[in-house]
Amino acid sequence: MKKLAMTFVALFAVAALTASAFAVGPGWGRGHGRGQYGGGGCCGSDVTAVPGLSLTTEQMAKVNALRETHMKDVKPIQDKMFSKRGDLKLLWLQKSPDQGKIRQTQKDIRALRDQMEDKKDNHRLEVLKVLTPEQQEKLNAYRPGRGSGHGMRGGAGQQGGGPGMGMMDN
Repeated sequence: MKKLAMTFVALFAVAALTASAFAVGPGWGRGHGRGQYGGGGCCGSDVTAVPGLSLTTEQMAKVNALRETHMKDVKPIQDKMFSKRGDLKLLWLQKSPDQGKIRQTQKDIRALRDQMEDKKDNHRLEVLKVLTPEQQEKLNAYRPGRGSGHGMRGGAGQQGGGPGMGMMDN
């Protein structure tokens, strides 16, 4: 009898934990892929991998240094954004969600997103300065997945990557 009771308690605990995990629903997680601000390269597209761009060794070194600096700059903001999204999930999961706290957390997330956009734009402009006008033209023409129906986030959750993320797409 004790074994049966313990089995039911264990099953109930697993079911309760599983149900709360699924209660959040789709689109609330970090999604798939590198995301709008993640991954290597300039704004989701690795400039050094663009076919026909023919970067010199010096240009590649400069672009890679810019990429490393950019990733170091955005990492703390990405971490804050991830934390705020977790806070927002918890606020929504409360029995009586606090509308004021939810709205403030959403404003905080939007402010962080704006900071990310500013840093992304600054990085893009710095990378373009390294390229010759001909290379800039080739880069602007290179838009992998263009017209595939996916936007900047590819529809794969909050941070989904996916096709349609050319460097100059916005």
